Amino acid sequence: MTKDEIRHKVRSQLAQAGVARFPDWVARVPNFRGADRAAQLLRELPMWKRARVVKVSCDAPQLAVRRAAVAEHKILYLAVPGLRADRCFVELDPAKLGARVLQVANITGALRFGRLVAPQDMRPIDIIVCGSLAVTRQGARVGGGGGFGDLEYGLLRTEGKVREYTPILTTVHPLQIVDDRLPMRGHDIPVDFVITPDHVRAAPSVYPRPRGVIWDILPEYKILAIPQLRRGRRSARSTPTPRIL
Repeated sequence: MTKDEIRHKVRSQLAQAGVARFPDWVARVPNFRGADRAAQLLRELPMWKRARVVKVSCDAPQLAVRRAAVAEHKILYLAVPGLRADRCFVELDPAKLGARVLQVANITGALRFGRLVAPQDMRPIDIIVCGSLAVTRQGARVGGGGGFGDLEYGLLRTEGKVREYTPILTTVHPLQIVDDRLPMRGHDIPVDFVITPDHVRAAPSVYPRPRGVIWDILPEYKILAIPQLRRGRRSARSTPTPRIL
């Protein structure tokens, strides 16, 4: 099955089961009943408790995770929608937010009260929590279709803000865990832990992670639309090729 076929299958199953929640989840990572319980299980993980700097998806199912991050005084990074600015991440430091801390868990509040930063100016990330449309027990993942989660990882990996073993987690409904083979290309990020409202599942590390932005597979229109990609390509082109002696 193609990624789009898997997306259609999972969305149909969620609709038939009546577990989809507001907002409208067509053409995006679906929100689901039980997302808050999944977030609570995530909060109980030792790796989450130890983390001081986290990057969390802006998708609706991860709202409770974002709220937890600021409530627990973690520095939270969110991506600007579409990565459309040179400073394409928002830094939310609860120590600097004061009474506004409850208003920043959604992207509107984050953009209003947070600090826009470029990837190179961010702090190293302890944990990534991504949104997913479908995952497997082996850690393969399919997002909503825009590819921005993978691009965000690639940019941060290029700048050394995430490492090879930075944990990647996702919260999903059990119906989003599929037995189909998910096509994984070189730019796709796998997940280490799949968290449902009732279980935490560790996934074996069988898929390699991208070590940065993979220029060969990026369409030209996307490079032109994202300032950090335009900057990165110019830098890559200007770097001299090492001589082999």
